This record gives sequence, C-alpha cells and structure tokens, in this order.
Amino acid sequence: MMEAPTEITFFEFLTPLITEGKKTITIRDEAESHYVPGTVVDVYTLESKAYVGKIKIEAVAPLNFDDIGEFHAEQEHIPLPELKTLIRDIYPNIDKLFMITFKLV
Repeated sequence: MMEAPTEITFFEFLTPLITEGKKTITIRDEAESHYVPGTVVDVYTLESKAYVGKIKIEAVAPLNFDDIGEFHAEQEHIPLPELKTLIRDIYPNIDKLFMITFKLV
C-alpha cells in the first residue's frame, strides 16, 4: 500500500486563499490523488518551496473535467472560467481528475 503523502504544493498566488480559509478544495490528477482523509499535511509553495502551513485532508473524490462547475469555483475561490483554464493549463489532456477537500489547521 502506498504511504499517505505528508506534503502538498500550491502555486504561490493561491496560498493566501488557503491561509485565509477561502480555498477549501484543490483539483489534481491521479498522480496527486493519494491523500488520505483525516491526515494533516504540510503546505508549501510550488515555486519556492516556502512553508505555508498545515491542512487537514477531509475527502478525496473523483471529478471529471466536464463536471467542474460554480460549486468548485466557489470552493477554489477562483471564477469558473479562470479555474477551467488553469486546470487545462496544468493538465492539458486529462479529464479524470480528483477533488481534494481540506481545511486549514
């Protein structure tokens, strides 16, 4: 069995949304879907690996790209068109994604 990840990275521009408790989900591909509900992970910025804080993983659920809607945009705290563009930029040809729900600890 794969060990639960102990850290996660986010783009620097998103980290204030996490520390303010506004961003409560992240959408990742299967390679980053192995987080375990109930575990606490360290958050770092992707660009500089700066420590941001800790989040508790609440849930991990499959999510198809076409099903991303206003609910997800609200949880991500990003307008829906921007969110879909960002996800397409990161995962250009992947439709099978995962929604990781978390809260700041």
